[in-house]
Amino acid sequence: MSAGAVATMLPDSLQEPLSRFVRHLASEKRHSPRTCDSYERDLNRLALWLAESGRDQWRLLLSHDLRRYVAVLSRQGLSGRSIARHLSAIRRFYNFLLRERLVTDNPAVDVRAPKSGRRLPRVADVDQLSQLLDASPDDPLEVRDLCMFELMYSSGLRLSELADLNLESLDLRAGEVRVIGKGNKERVLPVGRKAVDAIRAWLSVRPELAPEGEKAVFVSRRGDRLSRRSIQSRLGRWGITRGADQKLHPHLLRHSFASHMLESSGDLRAVQELLGHADIATTQVYTHLDFQHLARVYDQSHPRARRNKSGPGPDDQ
Repeated sequence: MSAGAVATMLPDSLQEPLSRFVRHLASEKRHSPRTCDSYERDLNRLALWLAESGRDQWRLLLSHDLRRYVAVLSRQGLSGRSIARHLSAIRRFYNFLLRERLVTDNPAVDVRAPKSGRRLPRVADVDQLSQLLDASPDDPLEVRDLCMFELMYSSGLRLSELADLNLESLDLRAGEVRVIGKGNKERVLPVGRKAVDAIRAWLSVRPELAPEGEKAVFVSRRGDRLSRRSIQSRLGRWGITRGADQKLHPHLLRHSFASHMLESSGDLRAVQELLGHADIATTQVYTHLDFQHLARVYDQSHPRARRNKSGPGPDDQ
């Protein structure tokens, strides 16, 4: 609905102060027309809600009313970020009304938007990843690339951890890799059989590129340590040439590792340790948790949560 159409539906006692505020933004604050339109659109939405609630004065809006309005926006599907934008516009509008002595307080001062969940990257399908990683490399550089991607998916490495990896960090006999993560914290990670095979294949051709004494596991065509940007570029190229249906990037492999591990094991603590997260809350946001799995674990584990399989008892009737 356009601002003009909304204006005709509002009483003058709501519309006139709002119009003055928008003019104030344009003339005194020198905001762009687009910014002014955004403020007007958000405030018109609140004005309509006020009018439909039977209130025709801005001073009649109280903090608890505004919290109800936030709940309405949330139920309508607005994200926490969008609601925060609305509240910012309302706070600024009421500061203007205070200056104009049209209200006596700002009801939006202590009202906060609900937190938005983090946007999660897409997860690669297990079968598609297997198809991409089962491809046969054609030259030493592709042998290296396959090794990098296998290791990232096998052990959930960050891009920086992979790029900084040195030969001394590999223990192929034990099937382990030692990495230095965020906060300079060291962790030892298991390496799967496929990744071990890929590492052995790469190490057999690595001397063709790496000069003697080079510590980096992954080197460029020139023989120096491969940069993070080059790793990202090579992974994207690998996906394109192998027909991936989405853009491949290092974080996708790490996220897929975490999600696939969690889906199979349900062990959030173990996945937290593997990822190197200091706070388990980070892991909960980062991975996809199957609620049905959680419900099963809860039913099986909590002494007072086990459901009666024979149907409701007399007290449940």
